[in-house]
Amino acid sequence: MLSRTADHLFWMSRYTERAENTARMLDVNYQTSLLPQSEAAALLGWQGLLSISELLPAYQARHGEVNVRDVLDFMVKDESNPSSIVSCLNAARENARAVRGTLTTEVWETQNQTWLEVKRMIRGGEFERDPGQFFEWVKFRSHLSRGVTLGTMLMDEALYFMRLGTFLERADNTARLVDVKFHALPSDFRGGAGEKEQEYDFYHWSAILRSVSGFEVYRKVYRDVIRPERVAELLILRPDMPRSLHASLTEVVANLALVANQQSGETLRRAGKLCTELKYGRIDEILATGLHAYLTQFLDRVNDLGAHISHDFLIPSAA
Repeated sequence: MLSRTADHLFWMSRYTERAENTARMLDVNYQTSLLPQSEAAALLGWQGLLSISELLPAYQARHGEVNVRDVLDFMVKDESNPSSIVSCLNAARENARAVRGTLTTEVWETQNQTWLEVKRMIRGGEFERDPGQFFEWVKFRSHLSRGVTLGTMLMDEALYFMRLGTFLERADNTARLVDVKFHALPSDFRGGAGEKEQEYDFYHWSAILRSVSGFEVYRKVYRDVIRPERVAELLILRPDMPRSLHASLTEVVANLALVANQQSGETLRRAGKLCTELKYGRIDEILATGLHAYLTQFLDRVNDLGAHISHDFLIPSAA
């Protein structure tokens, strides 16, 4: 496959997944901001979201002080922010248009319709009227895109590069979500919380699980009250949790093997090593050495993996 074609397919899927994950991160912050808490604590959550997305300097240059309305506008519909939902959906559509002949009609029409529809919704003020419903729509369109891709695309290199982009992006975003929520609340790992704190914790961790479609999964796997360490285990180490780091890296390794070329051996080795560490990791060991440090290192390694994939398979400008 031509490297330029592979590049467009890879980034089309990454941007679609990024839009979904941005919607998930905003949704969990929006839901938890509605819980009883001080205004300072609520703003700290929004500042943490910008920090973990590496967008705080860009936001401050444009808006100054952090407030909920400006953060939502910046992360949803600001076209000058390349990581906003609107920018990601536009980039996904443009990458799809560049390789329209490689895609099935259904895949192209899904990408194109998503872009046309989000423009209509933003113009019509639907996001402001109900942010939660808008975030659900973004997630649904991403689900639809993946389903149409799997249901209509030939199982060849084009599909493998699309899935490679999806799961590399998912690993990155799940790590960021876990980090921002756990790093902001280190006290949750200490015992002795009062009844009111325990009630807050339940809604806080429930919102995080729902943001990754993991609430029912958690109940089925653990059959117990929601505990922070088990939430971390579910989202990092469980191979059967679709959005976990382990599950995402397993897919990255599998698809890397399917598109392997003469120069990709080192890339596959690095991906395999990271996946193996997740496979044999234990959550108590991770928490003992520091969850934030672990996730920071994980993100560095995922970014390094993305750079190697670009070097091995994609056009040089994507590196």
